Formats: sequence, C-alpha cells, structure tokens
Amino acid sequence: MPRKDRRHFYPRPDAKAAEGLWLYGLHAVRAALANPRRKVKRAVLTVRAQEEIGAKLLGRIRHEVADGDAVARLLPSGAVHQGVALACEPLTKLGLEDALAPSARRRIALVLDQISDPHNAGAILRSAAAFGVSAVVVQDRHAPPESGALAKSASGALDIVPVVTVVNIARALEQLGELGFWRIALAGDGEAALKDAAGAGDVALVLGSEGSGIRRLVRERCDAAAFLPIEAAMESLNVSNAAAIALYELRRS
Repeated sequence: MPRKDRRHFYPRPDAKAAEGLWLYGLHAVRAALANPRRKVKRAVLTVRAQEEIGAKLLGRIRHEVADGDAVARLLPSGAVHQGVALACEPLTKLGLEDALAPSARRRIALVLDQISDPHNAGAILRSAAAFGVSAVVVQDRHAPPESGALAKSASGALDIVPVVTVVNIARALEQLGELGFWRIALAGDGEAALKDAAGAGDVALVLGSEGSGIRRLVRERCDAAAFLPIEAAMESLNVSNAAAIALYELRRS
C-alpha cells in the first residue's frame, strides 16, 4: 500500500477504558464482524491484517491502519493480537429457549459447571462450534467473563455458538429436561460409557471443573452419569480435551 494511503493510529492513554470490550486475533475478529448479533464500534489493524480480513467484513465498520505496536497498546500486555484489535459491545444475553430452537438434527447443549479458566472455556467453545453444539450454558458467577482472551482462545467460536448465562446451573438442567433433553454428567465414575448412555435424542452434556468436578446438586439433576473409556495409566483428561472427544462421540452415535 502506498505510504500516503496509510493512516497510522496512536491511541490515547484512556482509549482502552473508553472503548469497552476489545477483541483481538484474526479468527476472533473475523467471526465478530460476520456475526449480525455483535455490535461493533471500530477496528485498529495493520496493513497485513487488513488484507487478511478483507474489505467485505471491514466494510461494516470504521477502521484505522496502524503498526503492530499501536495495536498492542490497546490490549492487555502479551496479547497475541495478530495485528488487529476490535472494539465492540458484549453479546446480547440469550435465554435457553431462544438458543435451543427446534431442529431436525440432534440438539446438543453443553453445560459447564464452574469451568472458570478462559483458555479451557475457549477451547471448549471451539470444539462446540466444530461439532455443531446448539448452546453452551454457563453460570454467571463461575465462568470467565466475555473478554479478548476468551474470544482468542475460542478462535472465533464465541461469535458462532450461542452462550447462555444462567444464575443456577441445577435449575437450568431442570429446564433442559422440560425441553426434552437427556441430561448426562460426564464423570470418571459414571455408570456407563458415553456411547451407551447417550441414546439417540437431544442431549445436555455436563462438564465439571478439573479440580472439584461436577457439584453434587448439579449431578443430581442429571438423568445419567457417563465416562470416556481411557487407559488406566492416565487418571483423567484435560476438560477441554474431554469435551472434544465427548462431542465427537455424541455426533457419531
């Protein structure tokens, strides 16, 4: 690009606070710009990132060309931004019934019980998008907030898979039962392998934190507890890895 066409942007010291939520990374920003539910404000990006994202997506937003250092100054220290930062508003909250519209395809709801690490939650969202999960359900007090780190870890899935935030996970499971979902707690001491417990209808799969697992009251709201068969030499899997394997199993059954 000729030098005269470049507009280099140098953010004010208070720019982060003034703009609110900043997303970063090529996949996360592409997905946000492609999501009609996402209210976007402006983008700051390098020439290379501008070419990667493309004129069609950038056409819906005011954007400024900057160097990589200027982009980095808008973001938390160490953010792997790939040359782009997007100022936007958080996604509008969804209810369970809104997110779980009737479908000819088997519906899968993924319920996260106290999974608070944004990297684990983001990786789970990425698998949820890959395997066509209808909604991911989280609790307001025990889930990572919507953030650039979560969106980057999710590699765009935050704007693809509906996320439903609830006050009470146990009550949400009761509602899922009323909506016709077979509720399965994924646990190492489950009574049956997941492929045998899943059945053929709509499924709500509950995952617990790696430390404390699924809480007792949450597990009591499930119809079954199931495990993933792994070798005895390894006690358990990382929760995001377990989510990917379990979702693959549900989609192939």
